Amino acid sequence: MNKGKAGLPWFVENMQLHDAELYRLSADSVHTAMAPGALDAKTKILIVLALDALKGAAQGVQVVAAQARAAGATEAEIKETLRLAYYVSSMDVVKTALKAFEE
Repeated sequence: MNKGKAGLPWFVENMQLHDAELYRLSADSVHTAMAPGALDAKTKILIVLALDALKGAAQGVQVVAAQARAAGATEAEIKETLRLAYYVSSMDVVKTALKAFEE
């Protein structure tokens, strides 16, 4: 989430120039998801990092990793977060690979 002046990802901010309603919906979603709650800000950012890695958003991973560091995440926490994304994504490969051994 490369945050702009409103604390929104740049692409959400840019949507304001093209579709005010989609901008509002997107901005509301960001604010709701990232607002203080049961999870602290650093944990939320680390979750977003894992999700961006899982969906293959390279630029997002780069930006969110920097945000995680700024929020106080250690390199060990970032590595562990990315390992969790790998773990989740790799299990589908293992499950699918079993089909090679069925007759």
